[in-house]
Amino acid sequence: MTENVTDNVEEKKSLNFIEQKVENDLAEGRNGGRIQTRFPPEPNGYLHIGHAKAIALDFGIAEQYGGKCNLRFDDTNPTKEDTEYIESIEHDIQWLGFQWNNVYYASDYFQELWDFAEWLIMQGRAYVDEQSAEVIAQQKGTTTKAGTNSPFRDRPAEESLKLFRFMNSGEAVPGTLVLRAKIDMAHPNMLFRDPLLYRVMNIPHIRTGNKWNAYPMYDFTHGQSDYLEGVTHSLCTLEFVEHRPLYDLFVTWMKEYKGETDNIEDNRPRQTEFNKLNLSYTLMSKRNLLALVKEGLVSGWDDPRMPTICGFRRRGYSPESIRGFIKKIGYTTFDALNEMALLESAVREDLNSRAIRVSAVLNPVKVVITNYPEGQVEELTAINNPENEADGTHKVAFSREIWIEREDFQEEAEKKFMRLAPGKEVRLKNAYIIMCTGCTKDADGNITEIQCTYDPDTRSGMPGADRKIKGKTLHWVSCQHAVKAEVRLYDRLWKVENPRDELAAIREAQDCDAVTAMKQIINPDSLTVLKDCYIEEFAATMKPLSYLQFQRIGYFNVDTESTPEHLVFNKTVGLKDTWAKK
Repeated sequence: MTENVTDNVEEKKSLNFIEQKVENDLAEGRNGGRIQTRFPPEPNGYLHIGHAKAIALDFGIAEQYGGKCNLRFDDTNPTKEDTEYIESIEHDIQWLGFQWNNVYYASDYFQELWDFAEWLIMQGRAYVDEQSAEVIAQQKGTTTKAGTNSPFRDRPAEESLKLFRFMNSGEAVPGTLVLRAKIDMAHPNMLFRDPLLYRVMNIPHIRTGNKWNAYPMYDFTHGQSDYLEGVTHSLCTLEFVEHRPLYDLFVTWMKEYKGETDNIEDNRPRQTEFNKLNLSYTLMSKRNLLALVKEGLVSGWDDPRMPTICGFRRRGYSPESIRGFIKKIGYTTFDALNEMALLESAVREDLNSRAIRVSAVLNPVKVVITNYPEGQVEELTAINNPENEADGTHKVAFSREIWIEREDFQEEAEKKFMRLAPGKEVRLKNAYIIMCTGCTKDADGNITEIQCTYDPDTRSGMPGADRKIKGKTLHWVSCQHAVKAEVRLYDRLWKVENPRDELAAIREAQDCDAVTAMKQIINPDSLTVLKDCYIEEFAATMKPLSYLQFQRIGYFNVDTESTPEHLVFNKTVGLKDTWAKK
């Protein structure tokens, strides 16, 4: 019995603070014992890895406690939203391994929000202000100085109602009328100083067309949408801590509007904040990512150097590796900068168990095995994945002429050089032991060919294969059977560890726009394209986005642009951590 109690205590200790909160709410019977979350992205860009942390939490909590999680698009700003982004968001969530219960849009609630706003006006809790945004901002005061009331704050409710309806007529000029909540212009929380509820935009909406010309603000939409959907736990990042009291107030007003005055504190969404995913050498602002795309500094949202989910997918990251990384860093109430090396270790750990091993030579030099019979071809057996026997094997062709990496040969070998050199032996992976007998150079002194002999008794699987040598085992591909390919090597996109802060500092110091600042800290060596690489035939049959390990080099995948006529592979991550060295 004692053992079980101890186990339960240990299990409780391993819960993060959000899981503990959820369990406490369930124990207290809040919201009728229901658990319902939502992931509410704005469809104004592609999801990045920071969103993956929120996705894993929103969907994970619902799954863990037998609840449900909805996908809700926060489509309150028609100037930036597009169906392209909606489709990409849905695809990314499913690729990460999650499935929503329902899809909703903030625009589903536009009529109800409008009716609620009219009720607030007639209750004396909202008014139409005719001042400019600059004047309203000045009247807000500061954190140490109270704001001043708008001259329109006490206008009759009927007059505000009439103006509010005019805001949606299509005739109102954007920026001339706004609806504000009447709260407290001296409130210590600046967000309570008569916040904006609606603004005029006169822009067609991707779902509602021309029905609306006045659109609700985020703070007014978010909590009410949660309430109307039945959300129990609204999980947000830390910048929304100050917004929580306003969130709670608007939900309380909505419950009053609905006549639920007997249970104001029950059956309502409750907001909890957690830390964002900040990653070294990474910039995750959608505004800045959009600028990179528009300025052609990257090839698109799915450029493998981008921190977008589609970028990581194209680079060869698996959904399991991203979820594993998120699990490693966890959820807390303080922001921290996570090391890119930690993400790469999670990727490396996952791909080690799933990647198919193949041979590829990126910087080739020819080796001629002079005592191997001309015209002879052998079929050797290679294990697809030593970590998973079920992945089976494949055949590799071996012939008299092979490609090896240029870096694996030295004409005048250093003392500790254990690869190929005149008079030295090495083992060829899955094949034979060979010994270098010489090399040929061109007029400029560049090595064009290496001559070797092989020991026919040392083929892998034969008794002679056990012969001990000092040299290392090298990967190779048969010249006759190798397929030419383009290989893209990726490095960090930014030269500085914290590009967000560096970008802000440059802009302030030079009074320049974001693109001008970004060009100063972008890494010019973030992409290296190798055109004359060779891969074994088996690798050429792989479908786009297949996970591969180029033996002795790193993890790669087949690019989405790859075709049988033009094979393209992306480097995902090296076999070892190189970040600390950099």
